[in-house]
Amino acid sequence: MDKLLYGAAYYEEYLPYDRLEQDVKMMEEAGINTVRIAESTWSTCEPREGVFDFSHVTRVIDAMEQAGIGVIVGTPTYAVPAWMVKKHPEVLAVTRTGRNLYGPRQNMDITNPDYLFYGERVIRRLLECTAHRKNVIGFQIDNETKSYGTAGEGVQKKFVEYLKQEFEGNLEALNRRFGLDYWSNRINCWEEFPDVRGTINGSLGAEFQKFQRKLVSEFLEWQAEIIKEYKRPEQFITHNFDFEWRGYSYGVQPEVNQFEAAGSVTIAGADIYHPSQDLLTGEEIAFGGDLIRSVKRGNYLILETEAQGFPAWTPYPGQLRLQAYSHIASGANSVMYWHWHSLHNAVETYWKGLLSHDFAENDTWREAKIIGGEFKRLGSHLVNLQKRNQAAILVSNEALTGLDWFLIDADPASPGQTAYNDVVRWLYNRLYRMNVECDFLYPESEELEQYSLIFVPALYAAPEKLLRRLNEYVKQGGCLLVTFKSAFADEYLKVYHDTQPAVIRECLGVEYQQFAFPRNVTLRSDFYQADACQVHTFMELLEAKEAEPLAFYEHESWGPRPAVTRSRYGKGTATYLGCMVEDEMLDRILEDVLTQAGIPGEPERFPVIVRKGKNDLGKEVVFYLNYSAQTQKTVWRGEKAVELVRGDEICPGEELEIAPWNLCIVEKTIPDPGTLSRRKGAEEWEKSNEKCGNMVANCGEKE
Repeated sequence: MDKLLYGAAYYEEYLPYDRLEQDVKMMEEAGINTVRIAESTWSTCEPREGVFDFSHVTRVIDAMEQAGIGVIVGTPTYAVPAWMVKKHPEVLAVTRTGRNLYGPRQNMDITNPDYLFYGERVIRRLLECTAHRKNVIGFQIDNETKSYGTAGEGVQKKFVEYLKQEFEGNLEALNRRFGLDYWSNRINCWEEFPDVRGTINGSLGAEFQKFQRKLVSEFLEWQAEIIKEYKRPEQFITHNFDFEWRGYSYGVQPEVNQFEAAGSVTIAGADIYHPSQDLLTGEEIAFGGDLIRSVKRGNYLILETEAQGFPAWTPYPGQLRLQAYSHIASGANSVMYWHWHSLHNAVETYWKGLLSHDFAENDTWREAKIIGGEFKRLGSHLVNLQKRNQAAILVSNEALTGLDWFLIDADPASPGQTAYNDVVRWLYNRLYRMNVECDFLYPESEELEQYSLIFVPALYAAPEKLLRRLNEYVKQGGCLLVTFKSAFADEYLKVYHDTQPAVIRECLGVEYQQFAFPRNVTLRSDFYQADACQVHTFMELLEAKEAEPLAFYEHESWGPRPAVTRSRYGKGTATYLGCMVEDEMLDRILEDVLTQAGIPGEPERFPVIVRKGKNDLGKEVVFYLNYSAQTQKTVWRGEKAVELVRGDEICPGEELEIAPWNLCIVEKTIPDPGTLSRRKGAEEWEKSNEKCGNMVANCGEKE
């Protein structure tokens, strides 16, 4: 990619009156160079069966072409038209609660033959009128695709065929592997296979969820193959992957194997939403970016992120800009807002865009204008940033599903609330605040040996092959940190009948038979210089075999058993964390394993976030991001460099002062004066600040 893409989703068909010309003018003024269109309005594109009207699409493409604005065309398949449901009601998915009703999006069965027939037809007709357009730069497949819980008769027949293939037709092997003798769940012939929606068997239920994830991968691949028939070589195919949703983007997506599904696209995309105002930390931006960057091990696109969003998300002055650069600092090649203008009807009326309901200039639009100008000026220094991280976190859909079936803190009185993603984010958030950048690995990843340190949070379900690979990784010199609830069950959620943790205890040198919910339990550690550190949520009663205990439980019954251990195995080391601890204690444990792995730390700590990458000019770029309402100071520890935004030269040992909700971007080698009009750009930046009420304070200004 030769520039940063900056833009928004644009829905001309949602406007209460014709203002396309005005919108394009405001986009040009704000530095918008890309819009995303067409993915949401199948019923507008095909108002009646076989009657197509793409005039609103071509009209927008025409206007954007005249303005030099690129267009990403989305396939309009995630919200089906009423005429289709009327004629083929079976396109609506059957889920655990019965057949879906018409109205919301993503209510269909993505395997239904009629849906696929009409979907292919509308995709082809749309591509016929858009793919040849010179300002159409790429295509988005569908929208945040999932299986949507589809579990109708046709889907379940496909699932049975999938199981026949998986178990080579051996029903006895399936019964044994899934433990179906329990509660008379045994299946004695394939023709009697029951409705899986009612299963109480975690192994069978989890395998169906895995199958549903495969349906998503197949669906995206099906659409990609259609697009390839029409696209030009320079046009990309992307998809906006999202995350577990807890009112914002939280964790690994349980309904999609993104590592597998990303094989259908040429560049991965993401939708990232997060808390704002006083709750803005940058954690979700970094987590989501690191995860999506890792699925194809390269740069990615932010296809949706918030502009104003909900009232609780309306950004403080400076935050929109800080968020934009935080995406770029993680390796994104675009920042695109959902959406350009706020809607006047329907369920997302108060999910506000860059423009409010009155379409007038506002503080968010003015700040977006600053970002657009800076991206245009600095883009060649920030596009295609490459990461070379030494640490990685291993994540797993199978482990996630397993701990959804068996929540970590579930008991007879409560279903529990601590799930897989809580452990992943517990670990990731502390690394983020310590300024340790990470990639993500998946069970299918082949790159274990490329990392000095691998974190393994709550790998509840894992095949023996993966666990042996982790043993070998340590044996060959790697450093490993494994948490509680790991290596407990195999890939089919069948608990290993060995002493826990299964297989991987070879490198960990520790085992246990019992576990408990900690009540009034603390940790003591001379090694970590910690005393009375609170243990919460879950604890395993460890026995150190070949491992060295580093911390012990303090409790009248559970003490003094080990809580944290370290083993030397082959050329490497493996640390085991047998419980959930407070953040301060976790930080000490992480600092130790980082030292063991030889990964140098940054002295800065949150709210100053440091992110690094190498640009297309071969120069290292360092982002200093201030996630606070107070001015922060740090010291530049590199050689002579340049602060890109203001164009100031930075000398070794020079203090950097970062205003509230602001940032500095330092390029290590001073560029040729001809490649960057630094002072002119800085002057324009200052003038823009004055125009919008000095909403973004200066950064890195010399005394």
